Amino acid sequence: MFRRKENEPARPAGSETKVDSTIGRPALDVKSQPELPRRQVDLPTAPSAFAEKAEPKSDPAETKKLIVGPGISLAGEITACDRLIVQGSVQVTLNQTKAIEISEEGRFTNGKAEVEEADISGLYEGELTVRKRLIIRSSGQVKGTVRYGEIEIETGGKLSGSVSMLTDKAS
Repeated sequence: MFRRKENEPARPAGSETKVDSTIGRPALDVKSQPELPRRQVDLPTAPSAFAEKAEPKSDPAETKKLIVGPGISLAGEITACDRLIVQGSVQVTLNQTKAIEISEEGRFTNGKAEVEEADISGLYEGELTVRKRLIIRSSGQVKGTVRYGEIEIETGGKLSGSVSMLTDKAS
């Protein structure tokens, strides 16, 4: 069965073919194979561990930030958002929101908001209550019912409608 065939050339001494008994074929000569580096196994991590590595911890006040980008329109109700940044157009009611920022191209219309701080560079139309500081930038317009703790209006900023200051009891 394992005899040399008649037409097969003679092999030098010590170069016998070894047969791998598990597969029934000649075994590979390991000495003639190049040494390959071992592959590192990537083990999946727990989801919580991955989230901590992927997203660096930020200021807790900035954890719930919603950005309505340019060209996006949003209508409805927003609840429990720490900071709303409006670069597009919104028609919303804000509940439990700490701060609102409206960029120059941002539009907040037919809405209602009660916030700690507001920074308006675009257009705000509706009912606005700012418990601490309301800033209206030079390009900003605020129309409607406005109540505030403190107010700052840059030159060129516009404020119209029913405007009143919050008393210490109301704030």
